[in-house]
Amino acid sequence: MTRRPGSEEKYDQFIQENQLLFTVDLVKEMLSEAYKAASEPEMASLITEVMEVCYASGNEHLQWFGRLMDRHFEGIIAYATYRISNGQIEGINNKIKTLRRQGYGYPDDEYFFLKLFDMSRKTYVRNPPSHRIYD
Repeated sequence: MTRRPGSEEKYDQFIQENQLLFTVDLVKEMLSEAYKAASEPEMASLITEVMEVCYASGNEHLQWFGRLMDRHFEGIIAYATYRISNGQIEGINNKIKTLRRQGYGYPDDEYFFLKLFDMSRKTYVRNPPSHRIYD
């Protein structure tokens, strides 16, 4: 198989132009592997590697991300032990903000909490579809 002349230069230029995208993808994959770690020491070493890649990239945004992970390092590696996420709490906070914004003020707190409880219940299906299939 013969190569066209200039293909190596184009390939090198392509790699150079997309080096930041490659680095971001590498950081994403490394974080994914770190969050699969079973112990805190293992996760700590993997997160440390991610931070080193971020610092070595030379990109200000990745360096900011590395500093962010460094500041929250203890909380990040605690996930390896406890496997707790704050996603559900954030969702509830979002519901509260939305309800407060939609209401333009409620007469009292008790009514606001009743509306919040009502909003957070699972939806009731009035006429559930039958399990039978008709032709």
